[in-house]
Amino acid sequence: MILTAFRRRRQDRTIQALYGAIVAQARSVDFYARYGVPDTVEGRFELIVLHLVLLLARLGGDQTPGRGGSLQGEIAQPLFDVFCRDLDDNLREMAVGDMAVPRRMRAFGEAFYGRKAAYTAALGEADNAALENALARNIFGVAAADDRAVRLARYARAAAIGLSAMPEDALLAAGRAAEQIMFPRPESFADA
Repeated sequence: MILTAFRRRRQDRTIQALYGAIVAQARSVDFYARYGVPDTVEGRFELIVLHLVLLLARLGGDQTPGRGGSLQGEIAQPLFDVFCRDLDDNLREMAVGDMAVPRRMRAFGEAFYGRKAAYTAALGEADNAALENALARNIFGVAAADDRAVRLARYARAAAIGLSAMPEDALLAAGRAAEQIMFPRPESFADA
């Protein structure tokens, strides 16, 4: 019984650290200064969603024998729950009324699931065209991909490949250690 509580606290710390890594990466100045992502509440939300989708795809996608199975239930759902609590807390901090919070959370949920479906499908394609268009539409608010979306798609593809190459134990260690790097450096793709 005491070991269960210890494991739960360790898992909670891992989840918090993974979410912290997502938020820290999404706050990288390069996304706003060099990629042209709008430095607004919506722009920041979009980058958090992008990075969360990339990590969730990795957590749910590791079905390789010998790699320990999938982390989907163990980490992915609690990670999504932390994201939702963070959104709720931020809405309340921005003085959104108690009656409006559930409506706004529903809208955020719909936006998340729509983007998750679009990004996951696009990452499954061989070329970047679908990903570029999805990012152009959702992050930059334009109908067709431009150079900003092209650069961000290259970054997102590299992040997905890097995450998929990480064994589960390395991924969890990266989540627990702030100095571990889970995502590529955005400046590497900003001017390419």
